[in-house]
Parts: sequence; structure tokens; C-alpha cells
Amino acid sequence: MKIRAFVGVAALSLLLAACGTSQSATSSAKPAAESADTVLKVGASPVPHGEILTFVKDNLAKQAGLNLEVVEFTDYVQPNVQLSEGQLGANFFQHKPYLDDFNKSKGTKLSFVTPVHLEPLGLYSKKITNVSALANEATVAVPNDATNLGRALKLLADNGLITLKDGVGTAATERDVTGNPKKLTFKPLEAPLLPRSLEDVDAAVINGNYAIEAGLKPASEALVLEKTEGNPYVNGLVVQEGHEKDAGVVTLGKLLQDPKVKEFIKTKYAGAVIPSE
Repeated sequence: MKIRAFVGVAALSLLLAACGTSQSATSSAKPAAESADTVLKVGASPVPHGEILTFVKDNLAKQAGLNLEVVEFTDYVQPNVQLSEGQLGANFFQHKPYLDDFNKSKGTKLSFVTPVHLEPLGLYSKKITNVSALANEATVAVPNDATNLGRALKLLADNGLITLKDGVGTAATERDVTGNPKKLTFKPLEAPLLPRSLEDVDAAVINGNYAIEAGLKPASEALVLEKTEGNPYVNGLVVQEGHEKDAGVVTLGKLLQDPKVKEFIKTKYAGAVIPSE
């Protein structure tokens, strides 16, 4: 009797186990990929990059199966450092000339994958309203990173304030200034500090994102504004080399070029930020 009872219990256990396995298999047969979003953590400057990513997150990402996490930075170094270290899956704050210089100087291997928008560099002042009124021996603050310094000097040269060595273009440094009729003094500063410097200098060349963040209106308040035609300084999505085809990266790249995103940029920034073609 005991033996028969044991056999019965064992048989029942096997039957229940088989049923359990069957239910589990049926449950796992449901395609998990359909319900599980791809997670992508992206580092960004707050304005406009963070705002653009938030628009994508709130309006487009979920339908595309993308769980977008936005981490904001107020400098131009940490987003690349953390991306290189694998703490981020991508970043969105820079143009390719800056990225190329960063890779060269820091030994990183980061790749520019998707162009999104241009932020025209501008010259601003709280003391004058016309560039021709810039006084002799005025102090002009400029970005201190290599690519944006050259870009700033070219902006001043394009508007007749200085002249640069032939052919130097946006690779210019202060050593390449060959003509300075107003005897301007240049004050290199970290890019995030440029808007605050307007209280202390006669004028400042400010990156578009920091100008907008500080409440400046590039389209109407800049004394002079960078031309967009043929401009290489389009901001875009950047990843570690080898991750260009990751599912989340590909999805976000497509979303950032969506017509709805382009319309958001045009409407919100009124010419201060220009979507890439």
C-alpha cells in the first residue's frame, strides 16, 4: 500500500510538473520583444538638446519601442568622457569638428552618426546694439575650446572686426590674427560661462545652446550671427565606435530626423536653432 501510494504521488507530481512546463512554455512563447522597449541612456546639454530629446521621448519614442533616458550636462567634456566609459549609450550636444578634436586630444573613439540641427554662433553685447559701435580696445570674450575658438575668430573676421592668416579658416587661434584695427582684447572662457561674462566684457561670442539657455534670442539679439550655408557645425547624435548599428541608436537617429522633430525645432526656437536638411 505504501509503495502504491508513493508511485501514485510520484505520477501525480510528474503530471503537475508537465502541466507547469507546458504553461510556462506557452507564456514564454509570447514575443517578449514586442512588449519590452529598448533602453537608451543619452547625455545632452539642457538646451536645446535636452528639450529636443524630451519631445522625442514624450511624443515618438514609446510608439517606436524605445525607452529613452535623458541625462543632462552643463559642460562639453563629461558627456564624452562618460560615453567613452560606457556610462551612456549615446550623447547629443556637439558638432563633428569638436568631436574630431576631442577624439584626437583625448584618445577616445567616438563616432558621429546622425546630424540633427545647427545652432548659429553669435556675437552679443549688453553695451552696444550695433557691431559698428564696438569701441577701440574693447574686450571680447570667446570660447576657449579649440574648435569653437577658431569658429568665433572666423565670425569676427567675416564681419570685418579682424583679419586672419590666409587659409586658416575655423582652425584659427589668436596667433593667426594678422589684423586687429580696433585693438580688441580676447578673453577665452569656458563656453558655459560666456553668457555671464556679458556683464564684464564689451561683447562675447556665445554658442547657440548657451545663448538660448541664458534667455538670449540669437535671431534678433545677436549683433552678428554665423551663416548657415555650408556650415560644418551641425550638432548630432554620437556613440562609441562599433555601436552605430545598435537597435536603440538606429531608432533614435531616425526619430531625431522625423518631420515632427524638425517642425518642433522650427516652431520652438524661431531661427535660433535650425534643423539639418
